[in-house]
Amino acid sequence: MGLLDGLAGQVLGQVLGEQQGGSPILAMVTQLIQANGGLAGLLQKLEQAGLGEQVASWVGTGTNMPVDAAQIVSALGSNVLGDLAAKFGLSTDQVSSSLATALPQAINHLTPSGQVTAGSDSLDSLTSMLGGLFKA
Repeated sequence: MGLLDGLAGQVLGQVLGEQQGGSPILAMVTQLIQANGGLAGLLQKLEQAGLGEQVASWVGTGTNMPVDAAQIVSALGSNVLGDLAAKFGLSTDQVSSSLATALPQAINHLTPSGQVTAGSDSLDSLTSMLGGLFKA
């Protein structure tokens, strides 16, 4: 899946922009999606952690509600964030802050119709859905 991960990271990079730290944050978002069984699994985890209202706004077609670093730590757990921090050579504070900014944008772009579809929880669909945003 290395090639697919790379493509997903490139596409998310275009969506999120380089202001979020470039490829490390994109790789973290991709890894979170994979580790939770796809987009639907990640969304379910966030909802169960009390971020249901925020998640609904990210998936929906309206304005995305913000989430802060502390909410990300609470939702994903310090062990998950610590593992990501170690893997990418960042502090857990950097990881949680970056994910607080990147996740709403990424999820918003992965659910353009305002809902999670059967195909939106695979990295194949992530690449094709986001790739469509950049065609002339």
